[in-house]
Amino acid sequence: MIKRFIKSIASAVGKRNPELITRIRYFMRFHKRLNLENPSTLNEKIQYLSLRTDTSEWSRLADKYAVRQYVTDCGLGDILNTLYGVWDDVSEIDFSTLPDQFILKTTNGSGNCIMVRDKKLMDEKAVLKSLNGMMHTVYGLSEGNPHYSRIKPRVIAEELLYNDPESAKYSSSLIDYKVWCFNGKAHYIWVCTDRTHSGTNVLVYDTEWNAQPEHSNFTKYYRRGSVIPKPENLERMLAVAERLAAPFPVVRVDLYNIAGRIYFGEMTFTAVGALMNCYSEEFLLHTGRLIKL
Repeated sequence: MIKRFIKSIASAVGKRNPELITRIRYFMRFHKRLNLENPSTLNEKIQYLSLRTDTSEWSRLADKYAVRQYVTDCGLGDILNTLYGVWDDVSEIDFSTLPDQFILKTTNGSGNCIMVRDKKLMDEKAVLKSLNGMMHTVYGLSEGNPHYSRIKPRVIAEELLYNDPESAKYSSSLIDYKVWCFNGKAHYIWVCTDRTHSGTNVLVYDTEWNAQPEHSNFTKYYRRGSVIPKPENLERMLAVAERLAAPFPVVRVDLYNIAGRIYFGEMTFTAVGALMNCYSEEFLLHTGRLIKL
């Protein structure tokens, strides 16, 4: 109840003055003031772009349905996951048209999804209630990321992806390849493995697939991951990320790689609300210098 009250207050403040709520959150996280006049770190430059520039394109590409058209326009329709349906209201969903396995997402959410591994065992009422709650949650305002709040809430159903047998040797969950691109150039890949609700194993690699654990601040949630083999089609993954990232000073392009096929995940413009403390200060400064505003 208290957390909900605090979030409602933060959302109200964020709606009127996103810069104020961002400055408060930044100070609480890092115990120093956010420098928007002369931003230098990765976090500060993302915050500058979020608060001081036009982010209407961020809203379009953070929309899990609308972004599909952008990926297609970039000539990369082959990396899109199979789409089973899109609905403006949960009451429109006809589960009888869906296969036995699928994943449900709201277009305006951030990390929320419902994985259905066996439709016969699905609690339809519970699923609809959860989706309805997601659709009526206004994301971004309490975090100072207003571009999320402008996304039209919808529900989409997509194919449920699984690791291929080789990848399953190294991760119990899908291996998430998060490619950091600065001014259209891929520089680092943040790899997440063994993801659960309580955390994920992570490790930073450069574009030659050299593991660089010194770039991370490992925590109880972001645990140090083991080095995994270099994907055979790494160059193709980096090329895909760079094509999608070309128009932007900074964006993280999240991809999956299953049995040699690349799948699009999402484009992330304000990772962790641009309050990333999972990276070292040196990494944040270095990557900040790569961003030309």
